[in-house]
Amino acid sequence: MSALLRVNGLTKRFKESGVLAVRDVSFSLERGRTLGVVGESGCGKSTLAKLVLRLLPCDGGEIFFEGRRVEGLGERELKVFRRKVQIIFQEPFLSLDPRMRVDAVLKEPFWIQGMREGRSLEKKVKELLGQAGLPPSYRSKYPRELSGGECQRAAIARALALDPELLVCDEPVSSLDALVRVQILNLLLTLQKERKVSYLFITHDLRVARHISDDILVMKDGEVCEHGPREEVFGRPKHSYTRMLLENLKKIS
Repeated sequence: MSALLRVNGLTKRFKESGVLAVRDVSFSLERGRTLGVVGESGCGKSTLAKLVLRLLPCDGGEIFFEGRRVEGLGERELKVFRRKVQIIFQEPFLSLDPRMRVDAVLKEPFWIQGMREGRSLEKKVKELLGQAGLPPSYRSKYPRELSGGECQRAAIARALALDPELLVCDEPVSSLDALVRVQILNLLLTLQKERKVSYLFITHDLRVARHISDDILVMKDGEVCEHGPREEVFGRPKHSYTRMLLENLKKIS
């Protein structure tokens, strides 16, 4: 099976600080699968996500999406790329416009694509709410009227509005309490099964990564120190840093 996303030798240095945030990172992600990117704060995982999304320019390496080099895309092709690759942020209340009701939040991606008001759009909003586990009445609410979990469900619905192929999930459950965290993770798993969407899942929590990921990529100081199937990384870790993270997890548990 050909990879949906392929990253070769990706490197990023911040000129102001001189920090080499991402160093020679390579991986691939197939359709309908989840790659969990884990590591402690400052390891470079969020910078990696921004590079994949083209929110930051890379200083070296290549990114291929659906077999095409992302850095060489023209304006029209880049617009298609941005439709097919969406993000779910860590803080749901900051990712939604507080001035907009949920109805408008979910319609906005369609408006940007030129879709007009009508029955078709109303149907899509209703379907998105249902898929995210929110009742139809929530379309009239503002983000401030929602709980953290409900707000993240609305953010997930918005991210899925244009049927993306890839969702970059940047610590999407870290601000939620334990029960809601599991509910959101299970929602993402259900949506993945239904939509065959791929996830690049950024998290510092190995328990979260184990719950949702097919494969694991462990980062330390901007580099990949371990990469493999979930069962191998958690059951037979090869790198001392991975073993340390797992030992710390046992102590916390």
